[in-house]
Amino acid sequence: MASSDCSRSVVALGIGGKPTSRQGALQKLAGEPFGKVVLVLLVAGFIAYAAWRLIQVTETDEWPKRIGYAGRAAVYAALTYSTVRIIAGAHQQSQDQKTQKTTAAVLGWPGGRWLVFAGALVLIGVGVWNGYRGVTRKFDDKWKGGPEWGVVAGVVGHLARFVVFTLIGVFAFEAALNYDPNDAVGLDGTLRRLADAACGRFLLGLTAAGLIGYAVYCFLDARYRDVSR
Repeated sequence: MASSDCSRSVVALGIGGKPTSRQGALQKLAGEPFGKVVLVLLVAGFIAYAAWRLIQVTETDEWPKRIGYAGRAAVYAALTYSTVRIIAGAHQQSQDQKTQKTTAAVLGWPGGRWLVFAGALVLIGVGVWNGYRGVTRKFDDKWKGGPEWGVVAGVVGHLARFVVFTLIGVFAFEAALNYDPNDAVGLDGTLRRLADAACGRFLLGLTAAGLIGYAVYCFLDARYRDVSR
């Protein structure tokens, strides 16, 4: 997660290339000296994180939390799979291509348009939830100590995620509304559209700074989160 946040910040500052997704950041990393060694370490981390979330599924009696933990485990399992394929040298589609291909397939199902609408609303809900956690500092409830500047990084980072996830949801909603899968985009496409907007470089820079803040928050979260039962 931190690797993709940092890559987006580099793009926004005009130092890198095109805005990229997690997979794009990992592919770029694979081409760097010792990049594949770092990817192997990341795979170990992704597997450990997914396993931790699965353990949480068995440790809680609340079904909404179980679903949330299982969803996060699935995301990191998929990220593990993608990273292993990159290490093996397999070609990876861009996140936009994957998103549009999946959206086109779902739109072709009976009631598929409504499923895309529902998915868009879920993404918007995830964005709003991140915004709520940022504004109310709910994430701080799970920390044992931690520096105040880390809380600030968490607030800024969650607000950046609010912007990104909400925009992805809005574009998916637009795809369902227009019955056009090309309107749906992933993280890389969302950042490109943000860059093309009025004051786009400024807005992209703010978003990148927020995502760096979230990366910093994640490192601190690993240190200060209370993971006891």
